[in-house]
Order: sequence, then structure tokens, then C-alpha cells
Amino acid sequence: ARTPRHRRHRPRAGARVPTMADGGCLDGKGAIMVQARIAGLAVDAAGQHVLLLKPIDTLPGEGEVLPIWIGGLEATSIMIAIQGAPVPRPLAHDLMRSLLETLEAEVAGVAVTRIDDGTYYAEITLSTASGSHVVDARPSDAVALAARTGAPITVADDVMDEAGVPDMTADEDDDERLDEFKRFLDDVEPEDFRG
Repeated sequence: ARTPRHRRHRPRAGARVPTMADGGCLDGKGAIMVQARIAGLAVDAAGQHVLLLKPIDTLPGEGEVLPIWIGGLEATSIMIAIQGAPVPRPLAHDLMRSLLETLEAEVAGVAVTRIDDGTYYAEITLSTASGSHVVDARPSDAVALAARTGAPITVADDVMDEAGVPDMTADEDDDERLDEFKRFLDDVEPEDFRG
């Protein structure tokens, strides 16, 4: 997998193995997973939407965020779910949730499992009467569904190691850190983080 330009010569600060106590867990394949939350949505200098995921055990402005470039429709869908905004007709992710509810299935969790050549991969785990099922998904769709269902979001620790960037989004009055994050968004190439 190609290493994003900004990470080539920078070791991960404070790298450690997450434990169950601090939000870490193992997926069914033995990979270390870190529970995450939606830290926000941003727009880069080229007008492309960026989904920011952050481990739940770190405060804003600390640790790292995982930037995933996503489409405009998916960004809008995630924002609507986060804000709880009403829509006149169901969006695609609302339809997904309704289909799952009708079939008496639940979203047990979503996971960003890997990054390969700048493309992120995710899985949605469903709980049904016939057992647990894992479905391949784009991270943007998985997160949009999780935002509607309240399902936990996890990210493989290896993905955070490879593509996580320092979180510089914390304090609104901390203009220097915000400017540095904006410069990062201006300089990074979206191909490094396809979702």
C-alpha cells in the first residue's frame, strides 16, 4: 500500500497498542480495532468533502484523526444524520435503515478495516435471526448508516497508524492549529485517502 506523503518520514507519536479498557478490541480476524466517532466533516481546497474519524478515548485537538475523502451526497447524508435534520423523502441511507428494520436486522457495528493503495475498505456487521453477517461497504456508506442507527464505529489500528494525521481541529480560538490543519487539507492529495 502506498504511504501518504505526509506520513513517509514521521513516526506515529505516542504509538501504543490499544486495550479493551481504552476503546481497543479485536475483530473476528484478530486485527486490533479502535472505537471511533465522527469528529466532523470538512471541505478541502479543491472542494472535496473529508470525513474525519477520531478514537473515542481522545479529546478534541489531541491524538489523531483519520481523514477519508468522500462524495458530496454521502457527506450530506452523514451531516443530516448527525444533526437529526428532517428530510421530505428518505435518502439512500434512510432506506437502508428502514429495510434492515423491516427485516428485523440490526447494525451491530461498522468498521474501517484497511487501506490499500489509497482506498479505504469497510464492513458492516448485521445481527439477524439467522446469525451475524458481515457486508463489504464503502466507509462513507458504513458511517452514514452507523450515524442513523447508533451503531459503534471502529477503525483498524493499522489504518490509524498508516493514515491518521495529528488532530488540529480543537479550539476555535486556536487559530494557529486550525490554520495548520487547513494547510494539511490544501497540500494533501485526495488520492492518498480514497473512501
